[in-house]
Amino acid sequence: MRSTTLKFILLAVAQVVLWNYFNFSQYLLIAFLPALILCLPVGCGTIRAMIIAFVLGLAVDFLVSGQLGLTSFALVPVALLRRPVISLVFGSELFARGEDLSVRRQGWQKFLLSLLMLTAVFLLLYLWVEDAGMHPFWFLAVKFAASLAASLAVSLLVANLMLEETGERWK
Repeated sequence: MRSTTLKFILLAVAQVVLWNYFNFSQYLLIAFLPALILCLPVGCGTIRAMIIAFVLGLAVDFLVSGQLGLTSFALVPVALLRRPVISLVFGSELFARGEDLSVRRQGWQKFLLSLLMLTAVFLLLYLWVEDAGMHPFWFLAVKFAASLAASLAVSLLVANLMLEETGERWK
């Protein structure tokens, strides 16, 4: 449990460093915070996940010197949709067995699908509020598509790092 918390904090710091020092283009925003929220233990309830997402978003905004609350605004709905997405993609028996998510057991295709849904929600909200009507639709569409593709690749690696692989299939 302690190593998972440490990994969570270090990956959150990595997101801050990425946003602060590696601004690749105005058309690209790499965000793997939705992957961190998805990788919370399955037993973590929706309210607790939403509180974690809110605090994480505020901390990231504060350390990035961005618009305070913007990341929280986009990350809290991701936490709200986390359990329904897990049920939809991985099945509700995951909750019944008390089994945690695993890229090896559930497969990378299912993880990619769940990350696609959650990252799309995050990016849609984040880019919509960040832009505030300043750019044309095509600019936002290109930025959304490029950011989604890059974020999914990085998020799959982050999910692989976050989730501990155990030898047991069921608890």
